[in-house]
Amino acid sequence: MAKDYRLLDLFRRNRTEHENHLIDGLLDGRVNRREFLRHGAVLGMSVPLLGSIAAAAGVGGWPNFARAASSGGTVKIAMTVPAAAIEPVSVADNGGLCMLSQVGEYLCVDGADLTLRPVLANSWKPNKDGTVWTFKLRQGVKFHDGSPMTANDVVATMDRLADPANSSNALSAFTGYLSKGGTKKIDSYTVEFHLDAANGNFPYLVSSDNYNAIIIPADYKGDFETHFNGTGPFKLDKYTPKVGASFVRNDDYWGAKALPDRLEFTFYTDIQPQILALQGGQVHVVQQTPVLAAVPIMKDPKIEIMSLPSIAHQQVHMRTDMDPFKDKRVRQAIALCLDRPKLIKGLMQGRAQIGNDSPFAGAYPSTDKSVQQREKNIAEAKQLMEAAGMKKGFEVTLTTEKYLEIPEYAQLIQSAVKEIKGKITLKIEDQGAYYGDAVYGKSDWLDSTMGITDYGHRGVPNVYLSAPLRSDGTWNSAHFKNTQYDQLVSSYIAALDLESQRQEAGKIQRLLLDETPVIFSYFYDYLTAIRKGVIGVQPTAMGHLFLSQTTGV
Repeated sequence: MAKDYRLLDLFRRNRTEHENHLIDGLLDGRVNRREFLRHGAVLGMSVPLLGSIAAAAGVGGWPNFARAASSGGTVKIAMTVPAAAIEPVSVADNGGLCMLSQVGEYLCVDGADLTLRPVLANSWKPNKDGTVWTFKLRQGVKFHDGSPMTANDVVATMDRLADPANSSNALSAFTGYLSKGGTKKIDSYTVEFHLDAANGNFPYLVSSDNYNAIIIPADYKGDFETHFNGTGPFKLDKYTPKVGASFVRNDDYWGAKALPDRLEFTFYTDIQPQILALQGGQVHVVQQTPVLAAVPIMKDPKIEIMSLPSIAHQQVHMRTDMDPFKDKRVRQAIALCLDRPKLIKGLMQGRAQIGNDSPFAGAYPSTDKSVQQREKNIAEAKQLMEAAGMKKGFEVTLTTEKYLEIPEYAQLIQSAVKEIKGKITLKIEDQGAYYGDAVYGKSDWLDSTMGITDYGHRGVPNVYLSAPLRSDGTWNSAHFKNTQYDQLVSSYIAALDLESQRQEAGKIQRLLLDETPVIFSYFYDYLTAIRKGVIGVQPTAMGHLFLSQTTGV
């Protein structure tokens, strides 16, 4: 397609320095179409504008999506049991997140293509250095109790999440960037976020990427399970802990009305009964299925497997402050024992992308793809063990959760390290026991010498870089403390343009390969199983399940 420079000149008028820099990158090939659309959305450029600029630049615009026409019926969903109370401030598991996303909404949503789209916010803009972000809110939105959503509710929601006294799970994203009091009401439908430090990807922190950040009323008293009072297209009918939940259409919804009359969720402790219920026609959707569990139904003509590429992964942490992992050479040696292509082909049935022991997946535009991939090398691993004075091997307990493919992954690691005389004892727990209170001293996750933890998808790597790896990280199960790393992460997060982000990313990737506090072997696809003929189901790799446009039940 030819470039239309006349239109491009018009589009450039009144654009900021960062926006025009991004357009330059698209035109000279430094930034591809996907990166342009995605990063432009972060900077607050509207979807129609981005599509028009891309078309004028000769690279195509946004695809058009048709809305299903028929309505009515009940969608029946099988899913894992929420691990704890459905509380927006503290929810930290896939099941709880799925419940929140039926009734609650975010300022913006991170789509399957990692691009942000507006929901309760119409638009957003950073100041010149990314320390203040201004959000314009959608008007005419009501909570399920009939009260209007305004800036007061957004301010109260964010202050609640940013307050350390509330033990908020959102602190994993907010710590160091958004503090209580940093969210300011400008008028009834304008909010400013005054950050503690510059953040070039801040909108992701108040999007569906931060699953605690659904907007709830300013006068919220902490009793969410009794009413599920949000702004979404469905309202609570009934919630029974450990059993299930039902929701009905919200006829006062601000946007396109939901097509289904009703949603019915049944909670299960294991995946096999969910698969059987799907095969038997008792449910229409299985929210998420492990790859190995999905193999028997992949050729079933009555079932469709939706596969979303994602950045979800299973981190193998090693306590850098405890033996045998105080010496980084031991950590490197274990990482060198793993045959990553074989893990992807066997354990993940090809539905994953290779990892290189940092959060920078290949799908991220900011990833430095010139960094050499770590490969299995037993000879080098043995040399490292001998240099560390551990030629005779080591003994350690690996503690982890019974979730998805993690138990099988743990067994494969256990087998792999035998080549360097490593002896691993497995301790596999249910999720409640593994996560505990999710604070140091009261959590097998955070206190174990070695462990494997599932991390859901994120549209940008900020949370992965901060919470599990920074010295002050709230999820730092490796107890990794490295001043240089902390400084590099701050520089990466502060950068507003892709070139600067890539430069810092490369430094981080190389440092983590050297230190290896955490092993990132693969980034797995998110699988949702659906009865054929049911259309409009919109899972996200984060664990949301958007069903307002579902039909065919």
